[in-house]
Amino acid sequence: MRRSAGNSHLKAARMHAGYGSQQALADALTRAAPALGLPHVEVSARQVRRWESPDPPWPHVDKQRLLVHVLRLPIEQLGFTPPWADSRSSDQGVPPISQTHGGGSGLPISLPTTGSPVQPATIGDDYGSITRAYRRLYWSVQPSQLHAAVAEHTRLGAQLLAETVGPARLLLATALAESLLMAARIEFFDLQQPAESDVTLISALQAAGEADDALLGAAILAHAAFIPGWAGQLEDALERIRAARTYARRGNASADFLAWLYAVEAECETRCGRAQQALTVIGRAEDLLTSENQHSPAWFDWFSAMRLNAFKGNTQLRAGHLPQARQTLEGVLEGLPVVDVKQRTVVLGDLAAVEAADHSPEAACQRAQEALDLLSVTWYAAGMDRIRNARRALQQWNDLECVQRLDDRLYEWRTTINALQH
Repeated sequence: MRRSAGNSHLKAARMHAGYGSQQALADALTRAAPALGLPHVEVSARQVRRWESPDPPWPHVDKQRLLVHVLRLPIEQLGFTPPWADSRSSDQGVPPISQTHGGGSGLPISLPTTGSPVQPATIGDDYGSITRAYRRLYWSVQPSQLHAAVAEHTRLGAQLLAETVGPARLLLATALAESLLMAARIEFFDLQQPAESDVTLISALQAAGEADDALLGAAILAHAAFIPGWAGQLEDALERIRAARTYARRGNASADFLAWLYAVEAECETRCGRAQQALTVIGRAEDLLTSENQHSPAWFDWFSAMRLNAFKGNTQLRAGHLPQARQTLEGVLEGLPVVDVKQRTVVLGDLAAVEAADHSPEAACQRAQEALDLLSVTWYAAGMDRIRNARRALQQWNDLECVQRLDDRLYEWRTTINALQH
């Protein structure tokens, strides 16, 4: 029998916010109290432990304010049930996904901690098969269209979770967590909506907690590290990566999964201006990829040795190692499958930046034009971000015809509208 996971909603929100222990959250709540006009309110680790128990007490109103303020989620989405609430019948399901939340909407979902035996034993497999189809569609379908479909899929999954028990519930919760992670990836990488992605990742972590899937939890926490990492908040990013490694250890992660965690760390280091340190971290990832333990789950489809080299080429560029960056990125471009359009736009954008840094504006423009050709087929905000970086590096050659042609492409009607929409 599966052991009780306690209040996985609160635990997931705590871990996502970067508080690795119950004491750390208690300290944060106590520190926040004066700012909310509650100077005499203190929270102990024992109190947090009670809140994370299988039957958490309804918090006092002052402590509710603190929890909502520090964790940035409504109190009902932290696993608490008000004492005056009636038990819901199985046909009531769960509340619909909220349309607004804090700094971004995302997909905050209220997950039921128990279910009713309404759905058949096949429901987990059935829901998972749809999730697997969306996973394949991610690489080719326009992100705004796919995100809308995946969001509806997660809404359905949350409703079904209230109607499912036993092993099927675990399968369903796992597929729901993967679906929410997919939605968060689209929000962050494809649509450049980090605040929305941060909210969705909390829901994904809660679903992974319901499934008691530590490896999926590690993947979610590592994606959560990108958000502060890209914003230049390295310590917050590293805290989330440490949490991800803890979950990966519990989940007996494969060598390639652990290598990806190093790749995430390297990208965060690079984004925070520490390219030399990042190259050292990438070296650790390369060592792991020589291991024979490469048996990751099917949903772990966004990383490979080739993609690690894409991380490495960008870091070499930022470190000023231009010949090495060019060689690395050209090797990635040659080795990537033609259908991997999104990654190709990123690599081409980085190659354009290499050429610009090497004072070769015509070669830079050619690479940027190739990337724009791919973006006209499948939009990818991360790819457009790399192209814009390359264009900024071409400032001193504004009067060249090749640069002006590039501007004509960058600011044509369709491209400009796409950029504003996303």
